[in-house]
Amino acid sequence: MTSSDKTFGRLLLMPNALDLGAAEVPLTDVIAGGVIAQASRLLHWVVEDSRSARAFLNRVNKIAPLAQPLQQTLIEELPRAPKGPQRVIPGKPAKSAPAPAKPEVARASAWELLLNPALEGHDIGLLSEAGLPGVADPGALLVAAAHDLGIPVIALSGPSSITLAIAASGLNGQSFVFHGYLQSEANPRRARLRELEATSKRLQQTQVFIETPYRNAVMLETALEVLQPTTRLAISCGLTLAEGWSLCRTAAQWKAAKIELPDRVPAVFSLLG
Repeated sequence: MTSSDKTFGRLLLMPNALDLGAAEVPLTDVIAGGVIAQASRLLHWVVEDSRSARAFLNRVNKIAPLAQPLQQTLIEELPRAPKGPQRVIPGKPAKSAPAPAKPEVARASAWELLLNPALEGHDIGLLSEAGLPGVADPGALLVAAAHDLGIPVIALSGPSSITLAIAASGLNGQSFVFHGYLQSEANPRRARLRELEATSKRLQQTQVFIETPYRNAVMLETALEVLQPTTRLAISCGLTLAEGWSLCRTAAQWKAAKIELPDRVPAVFSLLG
């Protein structure tokens, strides 16, 4: 605590189901009853997306009635980073973001404001659209700000596609690295896959990455194009969904099987050279 005479609320990292964009699975199948009960009691939320957060709370309400009507619950969205390169028009000033503020100023202007309820003694739930916030999802900067301010951070147990995929892969779960999304352009993606394969072989370390669902097939095609025949590639598709599956094959076996990946269901790829 930063103050001995004041009790802060907690920042609770709330897990969400992995069924975003798919048929809903029963929430009690993937999130423990005690965690759902905690979600029902929270009056303050910081979320990746307010619309999906309300959908989550409506699901919670059917199991454990919310402590107050959803319309009265304070739901704030995490700041969104600008996407893509900025367009510069000759002769006109670029619409650039303000110069980066000093860390303490940035925290006060964005993250500390979101954490104000905790500074006033209220618990806050941090929620992403799917899985656990801060793991392959936004939220880490808010967690870091909470630590800086002395606000207790509690990670609640629930589904995370990365850890589920590693567990189901049969690859090295003692040493692994998650790389997020690889390059979308073909040649840089090929080069990156070769680099990950070499690193994996040298260190015997599992390399894990994800892709936007509509590019699942392209990612698999590129991987089978560049990986050595004996390199093992594991794919977990639609984790926790009724039609979800996990398979691990050598690159040569994947080629022979000619499996087609769905273009609307998230997949996690893991390789070990």
